[in-house]
Amino acid sequence: MVSDEIKPLPIRREMREALTHDQKVRLLKTSKLKPAWQNARLATTVALNTTMRSSEIKGLRWRDVNFFDLTLFVRRSTTKTDAGERVIPLNPDAWAAISELWERAKAFGGTDPDHYVFPACENFRFDPSRPIKSWRSAWRSLRKAAGLETFRFHDTRHQAITELAETQASDATIMSVAGHVSHRMLEHYSHVRLETKRQALNALSSRPIRQQGEGGYGTKKVTNGTIETPLHPVNSSKGWSGREDLNLRPPGPEPGALPG
Repeated sequence: MVSDEIKPLPIRREMREALTHDQKVRLLKTSKLKPAWQNARLATTVALNTTMRSSEIKGLRWRDVNFFDLTLFVRRSTTKTDAGERVIPLNPDAWAAISELWERAKAFGGTDPDHYVFPACENFRFDPSRPIKSWRSAWRSLRKAAGLETFRFHDTRHQAITELAETQASDATIMSVAGHVSHRMLEHYSHVRLETKRQALNALSSRPIRQQGEGGYGTKKVTNGTIETPLHPVNSSKGWSGREDLNLRPPGPEPGALPG
């Protein structure tokens, strides 16, 4: 009866690009420049290496860290859905961040199992019985300094899942690590970069691949999935256009080769 008067909420279709390798390195290097960015730096490192959301990171307690198996346990109370509860192995980068947090916690007596890994801090005093509320200000300053002002903290999760997808990990493995509940969500977060798609499709081609370079378009050949570059690049010549589609003329003698 009222359906005609109800306006559905917009469906979010934004597909954000992942960082390049150089951008990611720049972000991590910049995060080490100021002590005030410590929480943002450590949280970013954990997120980039575990796929964890900010709420999951803030909700971590020391009882969730397994120092023998080197794993983190993400509890249902900190995640969005029941499927978000999971065990995540710690790679060397994530373990280095957790170890730094543990050493910091020992300094102010915050290592009880119920204490938070990222504790609240007010006036430079830590309260491990309460979780940190936010690292928003530090994150904004950090990403601006790194020249990545549109990169949101939630994008670190997207970044981690994208990189997992590019390692050819199975969908089941990625969903187990990231806590996804559907392949549709997996597709939303783990779309591979355009260049990765281009390289994969170029490997299927039996024709030379033309790419723009200095002095015109160079020709590359695909052999057994590997792109080979000729030793002598194609020289530019009159009559070649900046539009690649106009350069695909039929085989035959070069202009001016035949007598007039």
